[in-house]
Amino acid sequence: MSTRLPSLNLVSSRVLGGLRRAALPLLLAAAPAWAVATTVRMHTALGPIDIELYDVQAPKTAANFLNYVQRGDYDNSYFHRLVVGFVLQGGGFRLPLRSPPVGIPTDPPVVNEFSAARSNLRGTVAMAKLGGNPDSATNQWFVNLGNNAANLDTQNGGFTVFGRITTPSMLVVDAIAALRVVNADGGGVLSALPVLRIPPAGSFLSDSDAVVVSNARQLAVGAAVPAYLRVFNYIEAAYPQFATPASPEVLSADVYTYRFYSRTNSYLGLRNSDQQLCYLVPALGSNIECLGSLSDWLAMARAAGY
Repeated sequence: MSTRLPSLNLVSSRVLGGLRRAALPLLLAAAPAWAVATTVRMHTALGPIDIELYDVQAPKTAANFLNYVQRGDYDNSYFHRLVVGFVLQGGGFRLPLRSPPVGIPTDPPVVNEFSAARSNLRGTVAMAKLGGNPDSATNQWFVNLGNNAANLDTQNGGFTVFGRITTPSMLVVDAIAALRVVNADGGGVLSALPVLRIPPAGSFLSDSDAVVVSNARQLAVGAAVPAYLRVFNYIEAAYPQFATPASPEVLSADVYTYRFYSRTNSYLGLRNSDQQLCYLVPALGSNIECLGSLSDWLAMARAAGY
């Protein structure tokens, strides 16, 4: 797998037009109908990572995680540990990248809420904690890159799974998991740091070399959220090479409600007159591509948990 997602300007309009045809049958057949829950989006250089929280099943742990998110504690943090096939860990440190690392202040530890019904399977998100202390989880969390149930469900009271990476966002997680790691602090907490670039010999790691969570925020999802916003959020997760985080949240002009993506100079919009989802890449031409109906895309978004 490539360690970097391709630039939008390298993608042909023919491929863009094939998005709906390729995605709809595949995702509706493969994706389970997950219940809509609180979702946190973490923006990275490789695309957004969306974490669906188990609010009901692990309420204290999910609330603890959300406290850090809502205060902005995870903004400009970075993934500090990657063990291939095992875990990708973050939440503990923020930029600047240095040794010793800059720690994120911690809240009081949360009571362990491990349950065998929420096993440490691939794609789940769990809390890290101190050895020999089941109730020591604070700010650090990890993504299970494989089936770790036999290991992590049976030690230290079990590691509490409090959420899962959405199906589209696992593509981004896997891209990060394919990166190289460096020993950035001589065997300390940054001894397995995933990096976007190995610096030349004799030079030091820079902040841009790390896999940074530039922003973490709670996504608006659920039945009360307009359908087009649910679809926009889904497409950004499912196709990060086409759509990167938008700013501002939503715009309106003429007959379109849309989002603009500055990094790729592209537009994703809903044509209000016929409820068609449309896409425009000025660098590829002035033609607006129609990707299909809002209802078709909403079905895909729902199937993926949006």
